[in-house]
Amino acid sequence: MFLGEFSCLPVFYLLRLRDRRRAHRDRDRDRDRDRDRDPAPAPAPSRPFNALLFLPPALCDMAGTSIMYVALNMTSASSFQMLRGSLIIFTGLLSVAFLGRRLEWSHWAGIVLTILGLALVGLADLRGNPGGTGHGLADVITGDLLILLAQAIVSIQMVLEEKFIFSHDVHPLRAVGTEGLFGFSILALLLVPLSFIPAGRLSGNPRGVLEDPADAWCQIRREPLILAALLGNIGSISFFNFAGISVTRELSATTRTVLDSLRTLLVWALSLALRWERFHALQIPGFALLLAGAALYNGLHRALRGARNTGNAGSDPQEREALLGGDGDGGNIQG
Repeated sequence: MFLGEFSCLPVFYLLRLRDRRRAHRDRDRDRDRDRDRDPAPAPAPSRPFNALLFLPPALCDMAGTSIMYVALNMTSASSFQMLRGSLIIFTGLLSVAFLGRRLEWSHWAGIVLTILGLALVGLADLRGNPGGTGHGLADVITGDLLILLAQAIVSIQMVLEEKFIFSHDVHPLRAVGTEGLFGFSILALLLVPLSFIPAGRLSGNPRGVLEDPADAWCQIRREPLILAALLGNIGSISFFNFAGISVTRELSATTRTVLDSLRTLLVWALSLALRWERFHALQIPGFALLLAGAALYNGLHRALRGARNTGNAGSDPQEREALLGGDGDGGNIQG
Protein backbone atom coordinates (compact mmCIF):
# COMPACT_ATOMS: atom_id res chain seq x y z
CA MET A 1 0.00 0.00 0.00
CA PHE A 2 2.63 2.52 1.02
CA LEU A 3 4.73 1.57 -1.99
CA GLY A 4 1.84 2.69 -4.19
CA GLU A 5 1.62 5.97 -2.30
CA PHE A 6 5.39 6.45 -2.44
CA SER A 7 5.31 6.09 -6.24
CA CYS A 8 3.48 9.44 -6.38
CA LEU A 9 6.61 11.24 -5.13
CA PRO A 10 8.84 10.67 -8.21
CA VAL A 11 5.85 11.53 -10.41
CA PHE A 12 5.55 14.85 -8.57
CA TYR A 13 9.20 15.75 -9.18
CA LEU A 14 9.00 14.71 -12.83
CA LEU A 15 5.96 16.93 -13.35
CA ARG A 16 7.65 19.83 -11.60
CA LEU A 17 10.73 19.40 -13.80
CA ARG A 18 8.51 19.36 -16.88
CA ASP A 19 6.76 22.58 -15.79
CA ARG A 20 10.09 24.33 -15.22
CA ARG A 21 11.40 23.33 -18.64
CA ARG A 22 8.17 24.43 -20.26
CA ALA A 23 8.36 27.81 -18.50
CA HIS A 24 11.95 28.33 -19.67
CA ARG A 25 11.01 27.37 -23.23
CA ASP A 26 8.07 29.78 -23.21
CA ARG A 27 10.26 32.61 -21.95
CA ASP A 28 12.83 31.96 -24.66
CA ARG A 29 10.15 31.92 -27.34
CA ASP A 30 8.64 35.18 -26.07
CA ARG A 31 12.08 36.79 -25.97
CA ASP A 32 12.80 35.84 -29.56
CA ARG A 33 9.37 36.94 -30.77
CA ASP A 34 9.29 40.32 -29.08
CA ARG A 35 12.46 41.72 -27.57
CA ASP A 36 10.64 44.71 -26.15
CA ARG A 37 8.04 42.74 -24.24
CA ASP A 38 8.71 41.46 -20.74
CA PRO A 39 9.39 37.72 -20.63
CA ALA A 40 6.87 35.35 -19.12
CA PRO A 41 7.15 35.14 -15.34
CA ALA A 42 8.95 32.17 -13.84
CA PRO A 43 6.96 29.61 -11.85
CA ALA A 44 6.23 30.69 -8.32
CA PRO A 45 8.68 29.16 -5.85
CA SER A 46 7.30 26.43 -3.63
CA ARG A 47 6.21 27.43 -0.15
CA PRO A 48 8.60 26.16 2.55
CA PHE A 49 7.52 22.62 3.34
CA ASN A 50 8.51 20.43 6.27
CA ALA A 51 8.08 16.79 5.27
CA LEU A 52 7.75 15.74 8.93
CA LEU A 53 4.30 17.36 8.96
CA PHE A 54 2.97 14.28 7.20
CA LEU A 55 4.53 11.78 9.59
CA PRO A 56 1.50 11.79 11.96
CA PRO A 57 -0.98 11.21 9.08
CA ALA A 58 1.24 8.40 7.80
CA LEU A 59 1.23 6.76 11.22
CA CYS A 60 -2.56 7.07 11.39
CA ASP A 61 -2.85 5.60 7.90
CA MET A 62 -0.61 2.69 8.84
CA ALA A 63 -2.45 1.95 12.09
CA GLY A 64 -5.93 2.34 10.63
CA THR A 65 -5.25 0.21 7.56
CA SER A 66 -3.63 -2.55 9.63
CA ILE A 67 -6.61 -2.71 11.99
CA MET A 68 -9.07 -2.76 9.08
CA TYR A 69 -7.26 -5.65 7.38
CA VAL A 70 -7.43 -7.64 10.61
CA ALA A 71 -11.12 -6.82 10.96
CA LEU A 72 -11.82 -7.85 7.37
CA ASN A 73 -10.80 -11.40 8.29
CA MET A 74 -13.49 -11.45 10.99
CA THR A 75 -16.54 -10.08 9.19
CA SER A 76 -18.09 -9.84 5.72
CA ALA A 77 -16.87 -7.53 2.97
CA SER A 78 -20.20 -5.69 2.70
CA SER A 79 -20.39 -5.05 6.45
CA PHE A 80 -16.76 -3.96 6.34
CA GLN A 81 -17.56 -1.33 3.70
CA MET A 82 -20.79 -0.18 5.31
CA LEU A 83 -19.26 0.27 8.75
CA ARG A 84 -16.60 2.46 7.17
CA GLY A 85 -19.36 5.04 6.82
CA SER A 86 -18.79 5.84 10.49
CA LEU A 87 -15.84 7.92 9.30
CA ILE A 88 -18.18 10.90 8.90
CA ILE A 89 -19.15 10.75 12.57
CA PHE A 90 -15.59 10.81 13.85
CA THR A 91 -14.46 13.42 11.31
CA GLY A 92 -17.31 15.73 12.29
CA LEU A 93 -16.67 15.41 16.00
CA LEU A 94 -12.93 15.95 15.57
CA SER A 95 -13.52 19.03 13.43
CA VAL A 96 -15.55 20.54 16.25
CA ALA A 97 -13.06 19.57 18.94
CA PHE A 98 -9.77 20.42 17.22
CA LEU A 99 -10.55 22.74 14.30
CA GLY A 100 -13.16 24.89 16.02
CA ARG A 101 -15.82 24.21 13.39
CA ARG A 102 -19.50 24.80 14.04
CA LEU A 103 -21.72 22.12 12.56
CA GLU A 104 -25.12 23.08 11.16
CA TRP A 105 -28.36 21.16 11.69
CA SER A 106 -27.83 19.24 8.46
CA HIS A 107 -24.47 17.96 9.70
CA TRP A 108 -25.92 16.73 12.98
CA ALA A 109 -28.88 15.18 11.17
CA GLY A 110 -26.46 13.40 8.84
CA ILE A 111 -24.55 12.07 11.84
CA VAL A 112 -27.77 10.77 13.41
CA LEU A 113 -28.80 9.02 10.18
CA THR A 114 -25.34 7.51 9.90
CA ILE A 115 -25.54 6.17 13.45
CA LEU A 116 -28.92 4.60 12.72
CA GLY A 117 -27.56 3.03 9.55
CA LEU A 118 -24.58 1.62 11.40
CA ALA A 119 -26.91 0.18 14.03
CA LEU A 120 -28.92 -1.65 11.36
CA VAL A 121 -25.79 -3.00 9.69
CA GLY A 122 -24.47 -4.20 13.04
CA LEU A 123 -27.82 -5.81 13.81
CA ALA A 124 -27.69 -7.62 10.49
CA ASP A 125 -24.35 -9.10 11.53
CA LEU A 126 -25.68 -10.14 14.92
CA ARG A 127 -28.75 -11.86 13.49
CA GLY A 128 -27.21 -15.02 12.18
CA ASN A 129 -23.99 -13.71 10.58
CA PRO A 130 -25.60 -13.04 7.17
CA GLY A 131 -22.29 -12.73 5.36
CA GLY A 132 -21.82 -16.48 5.26
CA THR A 133 -18.14 -16.09 6.04
CA GLY A 134 -18.07 -18.95 8.56
CA HIS A 135 -16.92 -16.75 11.44
CA GLY A 136 -18.41 -17.06 14.89
CA LEU A 137 -20.49 -14.35 16.52
CA ALA A 138 -17.59 -13.29 18.74
CA ASP A 139 -15.34 -12.82 15.70
CA VAL A 140 -18.00 -10.79 13.88
CA ILE A 141 -18.55 -8.48 16.85
CA THR A 142 -14.80 -8.04 17.34
CA GLY A 143 -14.33 -7.32 13.64
CA ASP A 144 -17.10 -4.70 13.61
CA LEU A 145 -15.65 -2.96 16.67
CA LEU A 146 -12.18 -2.98 15.12
CA ILE A 147 -13.57 -1.34 11.99
CA LEU A 148 -15.09 1.46 14.08
CA LEU A 149 -11.78 1.91 15.89
CA ALA A 150 -9.95 2.09 12.57
CA GLN A 151 -12.33 4.76 11.27
CA ALA A 152 -11.65 6.88 14.35
CA ILE A 153 -7.93 6.71 13.54
CA VAL A 154 -8.48 7.44 9.85
CA SER A 155 -10.59 10.49 10.74
CA ILE A 156 -7.58 11.89 12.61
CA GLN A 157 -5.52 11.32 9.47
CA MET A 158 -8.00 13.21 7.27
CA VAL A 159 -8.30 16.17 9.61
CA LEU A 160 -4.51 16.45 9.84
CA GLU A 161 -4.14 16.16 6.06
CA GLU A 162 -6.64 18.92 5.39
CA LYS A 163 -5.08 21.21 7.99
CA PHE A 164 -1.59 20.78 6.54
CA ILE A 165 -2.64 20.90 2.89
CA PHE A 166 -4.59 24.13 3.27
CA SER A 167 -2.15 25.88 5.59
CA HIS A 168 0.99 24.92 3.62
CA ASP A 169 -0.47 24.61 0.09
CA VAL A 170 1.09 21.17 -0.47
CA HIS A 171 0.65 19.53 -3.87
CA PRO A 172 -1.52 16.38 -3.62
CA LEU A 173 1.11 14.18 -5.27
CA ARG A 174 3.74 15.42 -2.87
CA ALA A 175 1.50 14.86 0.15
CA VAL A 176 0.62 11.29 -0.87
CA GLY A 177 4.22 10.48 -1.79
CA THR A 178 5.58 11.85 1.47
CA GLU A 179 3.13 9.79 3.51
CA GLY A 180 4.05 6.75 1.43
CA LEU A 181 7.75 7.33 2.04
CA PHE A 182 7.24 7.47 5.81
CA GLY A 183 4.92 4.48 5.85
CA PHE A 184 7.11 2.33 3.61
CA SER A 185 10.26 3.11 5.63
CA ILE A 186 8.59 2.43 8.99
CA LEU A 187 7.03 -0.84 7.87
CA ALA A 188 10.30 -1.98 6.30
CA LEU A 189 11.99 -1.50 9.66
CA LEU A 190 9.14 -3.19 11.54
CA LEU A 191 9.32 -6.18 9.20
CA VAL A 192 12.37 -7.48 11.10
CA PRO A 193 10.78 -7.82 14.56
CA LEU A 194 7.42 -8.88 13.08
CA SER A 195 9.16 -11.86 11.50
CA PHE A 196 9.83 -13.32 14.97
CA ILE A 197 6.59 -12.50 16.84
CA PRO A 198 4.23 -15.51 17.15
CA ALA A 199 0.70 -14.82 15.91
CA GLY A 200 -1.14 -18.05 16.67
CA ARG A 201 -4.29 -18.55 14.65
CA LEU A 202 -4.02 -15.05 13.17
CA SER A 203 -0.96 -16.16 11.25
CA GLY A 204 -1.32 -17.58 7.75
CA ASN A 205 2.26 -18.70 7.16
CA PRO A 206 4.09 -21.96 8.02
CA ARG A 207 6.20 -20.38 10.77
CA GLY A 208 3.16 -19.02 12.64
CA VAL A 209 4.57 -15.49 12.94
CA LEU A 210 3.04 -12.14 12.11
CA GLU A 211 5.05 -11.66 8.92
CA ASP A 212 7.14 -14.10 6.88
CA PRO A 213 8.86 -12.31 3.95
CA ALA A 214 10.52 -15.52 2.71
CA ASP A 215 7.19 -17.33 2.46
CA ALA A 216 5.58 -14.34 0.75
CA TRP A 217 8.38 -14.14 -1.83
CA CYS A 218 8.06 -17.89 -2.48
CA GLN A 219 4.33 -17.55 -3.14
CA ILE A 220 4.91 -14.63 -5.52
CA ARG A 221 7.46 -16.62 -7.52
CA ARG A 222 5.23 -19.70 -7.76
CA GLU A 223 1.97 -17.91 -8.55
CA PRO A 224 2.13 -15.07 -11.14
CA LEU A 225 -1.47 -14.14 -10.31
CA ILE A 226 -0.31 -12.94 -6.87
CA LEU A 227 2.28 -10.69 -8.51
CA ALA A 228 -0.35 -9.29 -10.87
CA ALA A 229 -2.65 -8.61 -7.92
CA LEU A 230 0.14 -6.85 -6.02
CA LEU A 231 1.02 -4.65 -9.00
CA GLY A 232 -2.65 -3.84 -9.51
CA ASN A 233 -2.99 -2.98 -5.84
CA ILE A 234 0.01 -0.66 -5.98
CA GLY A 235 -1.38 1.14 -9.03
CA SER A 236 -4.91 1.45 -7.69
CA ILE A 237 -3.75 2.71 -4.29
CA SER A 238 -1.48 5.26 -5.93
CA PHE A 239 -4.35 6.66 -8.02
CA PHE A 240 -6.92 6.37 -5.25
CA ASN A 241 -4.89 8.30 -2.68
CA PHE A 242 -3.92 10.98 -5.20
CA ALA A 243 -7.58 11.44 -6.11
CA GLY A 244 -8.53 11.51 -2.41
CA ILE A 245 -5.94 14.15 -1.54
CA SER A 246 -7.01 16.20 -4.59
CA VAL A 247 -10.64 16.14 -3.44
CA THR A 248 -9.53 17.15 0.06
CA ARG A 249 -7.56 20.07 -1.36
CA GLU A 250 -10.18 21.35 -3.80
CA LEU A 251 -13.36 20.58 -1.82
CA SER A 252 -13.19 19.11 1.68
CA ALA A 253 -12.37 16.03 3.68
CA THR A 254 -16.09 15.32 4.04
CA THR A 255 -16.59 15.26 0.29
CA ARG A 256 -13.76 12.76 0.15
CA THR A 257 -15.46 10.51 2.69
CA VAL A 258 -18.78 10.71 0.83
CA LEU A 259 -17.22 9.72 -2.49
CA ASP A 260 -15.26 6.99 -0.76
CA SER A 261 -18.45 5.54 0.72
CA LEU A 262 -19.86 4.95 -2.77
CA ARG A 263 -17.52 1.99 -3.10
CA THR A 264 -19.78 0.20 -0.65
CA LEU A 265 -22.55 -0.32 -3.19
CA LEU A 266 -20.15 -1.85 -5.71
CA VAL A 267 -18.55 -4.18 -3.16
CA TRP A 268 -21.93 -5.26 -1.83
CA ALA A 269 -23.34 -5.92 -5.31
CA LEU A 270 -20.30 -7.93 -6.42
CA SER A 271 -20.28 -9.97 -3.21
CA LEU A 272 -23.91 -10.92 -3.73
CA ALA A 273 -23.46 -11.59 -7.46
CA LEU A 274 -20.49 -13.88 -6.85
CA ARG A 275 -22.33 -15.59 -3.95
CA TRP A 276 -19.62 -14.70 -1.48
CA GLU A 277 -22.31 -13.47 0.90
CA ARG A 278 -25.95 -14.14 1.65
CA PHE A 279 -28.51 -11.38 1.30
CA HIS A 280 -29.95 -9.87 4.49
CA ALA A 281 -32.91 -7.49 4.38
CA LEU A 282 -31.61 -5.27 7.20
CA GLN A 283 -28.64 -4.27 5.06
CA ILE A 284 -30.89 -2.42 2.61
CA PRO A 285 -32.31 0.17 5.07
CA GLY A 286 -28.94 0.31 6.80
CA PHE A 287 -27.12 1.16 3.60
CA ALA A 288 -29.88 3.60 2.59
CA LEU A 289 -29.54 5.45 5.91
CA LEU A 290 -25.76 5.57 5.52
CA LEU A 291 -26.06 7.13 2.06
CA ALA A 292 -28.78 9.53 3.20
CA GLY A 293 -26.70 10.61 6.17
CA ALA A 294 -23.62 11.14 4.01
CA ALA A 295 -25.59 13.13 1.42
CA LEU A 296 -27.29 15.31 4.03
CA TYR A 297 -24.03 15.83 5.88
CA ASN A 298 -22.32 16.97 2.71
CA GLY A 299 -24.99 19.54 1.93
CA LEU A 300 -26.76 17.78 -0.94
CA HIS A 301 -30.02 19.47 0.09
CA ARG A 302 -28.41 22.88 -0.53
CA ALA A 303 -27.26 21.83 -3.97
CA LEU A 304 -30.71 20.53 -4.88
CA ARG A 305 -32.36 23.68 -3.56
CA GLY A 306 -29.95 25.82 -5.53
CA ALA A 307 -30.61 23.80 -8.69
CA ARG A 308 -34.35 24.31 -8.26
CA ASN A 309 -34.00 28.06 -7.68
CA THR A 310 -31.31 28.95 -10.19
CA GLY A 311 -31.15 25.93 -12.50
CA ASN A 312 -27.45 25.56 -11.73
CA ALA A 313 -26.49 23.30 -8.83
CA GLY A 314 -22.82 24.24 -9.13
CA SER A 315 -23.44 27.86 -8.18
CA ASP A 316 -23.65 27.20 -4.46
CA PRO A 317 -20.43 28.58 -2.95
CA GLN A 318 -20.90 26.44 0.17
CA GLU A 319 -19.96 23.37 -1.89
CA ARG A 320 -16.33 24.46 -1.51
CA GLU A 321 -16.29 24.76 2.27
CA ALA A 322 -12.99 23.93 3.88
CA LEU A 323 -14.10 21.07 6.12
CA LEU A 324 -17.50 19.66 7.03
CA GLY A 325 -19.35 22.77 5.90
CA GLY A 326 -18.63 24.49 9.22
CA ASP A 327 -20.37 27.86 9.42
CA GLY A 328 -20.17 28.50 5.70
CA ASP A 329 -17.23 30.87 5.81
CA GLY A 330 -15.45 28.93 3.05
CA GLY A 331 -12.05 30.06 4.29
CA ASN A 332 -8.93 27.98 4.48
CA ILE A 333 -7.89 26.41 7.72
CA GLN A 334 -5.08 28.34 9.28
CA GLY A 335 -2.17 26.51 10.86
